[in-house]
Amino acid sequence: MNLAPADIRKEGCAYDLPIAIGILAANGIVSESKLEDHAILGELALDGSLRPVHGILSVAWEIRKMGFKGILLPENNAREAALAEGLNVFPVKSLNETVDFLNHQRDIAPFQVDLNHVFENQRSYPIDFSDVKGQEHVKRALEVAASGGHNILMIGPPGSGKTMLAKRFPTILPNLTLEEALETTKIHSVCGLLEKNGALVAIRPFRSPHHTISDAGLIGGGKLPRPGEVSLAHHGVLFLDELPEFKKNVLEVMRQPMEDGKVTISRALFSITYPANFMLAAAMNPCPCGYYTDPSKQCACNSQQIQKYLSRISGPLLDRIDIQIEVPAVQYKELASSENGEKSVQIRSRVQVAKEVQLRRFGDKANLFCNADMQAKDIRKYCQLDTHSQELLKTAITKLGLSARAYDRILKVSRTIADLMGEEEIQSDHISEAIQYRSLDRQLWL
Repeated sequence: MNLAPADIRKEGCAYDLPIAIGILAANGIVSESKLEDHAILGELALDGSLRPVHGILSVAWEIRKMGFKGILLPENNAREAALAEGLNVFPVKSLNETVDFLNHQRDIAPFQVDLNHVFENQRSYPIDFSDVKGQEHVKRALEVAASGGHNILMIGPPGSGKTMLAKRFPTILPNLTLEEALETTKIHSVCGLLEKNGALVAIRPFRSPHHTISDAGLIGGGKLPRPGEVSLAHHGVLFLDELPEFKKNVLEVMRQPMEDGKVTISRALFSITYPANFMLAAAMNPCPCGYYTDPSKQCACNSQQIQKYLSRISGPLLDRIDIQIEVPAVQYKELASSENGEKSVQIRSRVQVAKEVQLRRFGDKANLFCNADMQAKDIRKYCQLDTHSQELLKTAITKLGLSARAYDRILKVSRTIADLMGEEEIQSDHISEAIQYRSLDRQLWL
């Protein structure tokens, strides 16, 4: 067998069925009439039955672009492949069934799926923001982050609800568009992470890797290149709990995809680019023991230990996190309250309005879809301040010693707050709120 072109690296078991059909066709057992315009892939078991393979959606889209009429694949892959509209998908159970179909001895109806129906049916979250008791100011910060596409860091003692809030963060983001859902599904398909009966990722992905993850696990790569967690969180949320516990080199390699929305893996034998347009939500304790800001528990850490703990996160990485918010311990009164909080759908409706304001403002500008995407020239154009706001920001920058990037972050967040409030111009109260979202810069732990 010769798998051409030879310079393209091959891997996986999807070549089993086409190799078998190729041998049979070369020996005159299979008619070649359908081989010209039909693609074939699948894994063969020893008894001739077919097993599903990964990455079918991406393959199906490429096959459609190449002008093929149809594709023959394992039955369990048919639902996913049928999402590539305009391509006839023929599900087969075995090698014998494939041979019969190619020899015109068996008719197989193309598998069909209503893409819009599947998309609408799977667009529901099992959790909701109304489950969270208290923490209204943190919910507000998350709403601002969702509205402007800003990264967020939550700082608070253990048990204050940081993880619970982060898990519900995707529920207030604008709904995935069908195009975004298909793009996200391709990545999950390649990694074999799609549920058995779920052909489409219809809600924002939420990825929460453990702090022992390697840089290749987070960014992607390996001997056989695979997408990492930043790509699996594409169009969704990447949550890093216990942020200072991650290895420093792991966190530093994340800076490029945070800025570019994609990650390029370069090795001696290959170079590959994966999409990685995600929102970062991170959480951390204020000190090694976790109770420095908790008024009800005694902290066992000295100032040197606290500084060493905080220094595990580099300044450049912190500057890429627009919002840094304190999450205090929840009081018993709030826990015992029978009142339900605001539902995710209500918050999401406000977020959606703010997003639409930004899209209208930026028009057709390339790579500019939300306030977090603004570069320096865009900030100068869209974040004009009156005299009072300028003086307020000048005082904050001077006293807190904020970096140039933090200055830009404050202006971006202020623009988002103004959009949420329905204001055309940035006001001083918007600036004040944005400054409050730079907790670590305000040196609350010194």
